[in-house]
Amino acid sequence: MTSSWRHLPPAAREIARASTEAVAAARAHDVEAYGSAVTDLGAADRSGAVLGAVVRLLLEQTHPDGLDGDDVRQVLERCVRSAATWQTGVDPHVVLVLLAGALGVYDPDDDTTPPDAQAVARHAPLLVADLLAVGGRPLDGYLTAAFAEIERTEIHD
Repeated sequence: MTSSWRHLPPAAREIARASTEAVAAARAHDVEAYGSAVTDLGAADRSGAVLGAVVRLLLEQTHPDGLDGDDVRQVLERCVRSAATWQTGVDPHVVLVLLAGALGVYDPDDDTTPPDAQAVARHAPLLVADLLAVGGRPLDGYLTAAFAEIERTEIHD
């Protein structure tokens, strides 16, 4: 874990650790390590919010002129197809929910089958790993920015 997270509360450090391990396992297609990290991630309160912020930051960087429907479809298809080569049970609906949530256009009250925390934990690292692969980006900076953004939001609320 990077030293920039040492100041975080224990729960946030656990999210950072589990996220880092899950994304690394996703990038390596390591089924066993992924399963373990995803279990930890699913048990960590607010991990979905952190990974959602990471996804939003990555989408903003990879699509600086904004996203349209075709861009979202391409990201969705690329992620699901890539993940399906080594992860069984990848659910395109969950990946779409993650994308829509990161873009601020998802309302769980309008979804008859919103994904639970474990589904989010199983799919979010796959999406993050896929977006990081575009340009070979490292995760650390995005996690740090996501935690800072969440902290700013909580201070101002």
